[in-house]
Amino acid sequence: MSGQGLNRPVVTSALAVGRGVRSLWLLALLLVVWEVAARRVGSLFVPPVSQIFGAFVDTWLSASPSSLFLSSQFRVDVLPSLVRLGLGYGAATVLGVGLGILIGVWRPAGAFFNPLIRLGMSVPVTALLPIAIVLFGITSGMNVFLIALGCLWPILINTYDGVRGIDRTVVTAARSLRLTRRRYFLRVLLPGASPAIFAGMRISIGIALVLMVISELYAATAGLGFYIVSQQRLFQFPQLWSAIVLLALLGILFNAVFALVERVLLRWHRNVRPDSAESH
Repeated sequence: MSGQGLNRPVVTSALAVGRGVRSLWLLALLLVVWEVAARRVGSLFVPPVSQIFGAFVDTWLSASPSSLFLSSQFRVDVLPSLVRLGLGYGAATVLGVGLGILIGVWRPAGAFFNPLIRLGMSVPVTALLPIAIVLFGITSGMNVFLIALGCLWPILINTYDGVRGIDRTVVTAARSLRLTRRRYFLRVLLPGASPAIFAGMRISIGIALVLMVISELYAATAGLGFYIVSQQRLFQFPQLWSAIVLLALLGILFNAVFALVERVLLRWHRNVRPDSAESH
């Protein structure tokens, strides 16, 4: 019995490695097809993968090892984008979790604000870009505002649903134990709603990246979106594609880090445990 328990992590790791190898083979095949097709067609707008990779290294990773290979172009365009992303996402997380818990616990507030929240969530945030430019000007505040507004709704709605979805038996048991408000919040409400909160935060990562780029495409003087549109105007398409590849890598990195944090903090929750199906 103990031998089976010891072998289970090994088998799980082997399966994960096998899935990763299959995914890498598919990616490698797609890149080869892209390279061959781009060289045969000779399109200016879709260069071969080798040119994109060369532009990626020259543009973003051409500095010395003392600078972690991060070029001056990386510091000029990527770091401002990451700062805007972090500020907007952080503000949306604080407001979304706080307001979601408030209207989830206080029934009258939930009944009153729920229709307004659903209405606000249905409005495309990108449609508010002209208004945001008028209000904030072409500043980083405008980009942060759009990112925060777009990320706010999924986090708020998921937090509200998570609080309202806590098992009533657990709530009744906590009340019968006469827990203080602080202990109830830390031991019952927050753990019970945390899976839904993390789901909303994970969805908002992709939304934040999209809004970061869109806001910088039209109203910024630095950033990845600004770099993309400037290279498009200069017909520097290998550099343009290198920025798109960098965005994809950032998205993968953010999701991987968030998945790791979620797995550690919610290891008790059966829906985020990889061996939950086997253990039950």
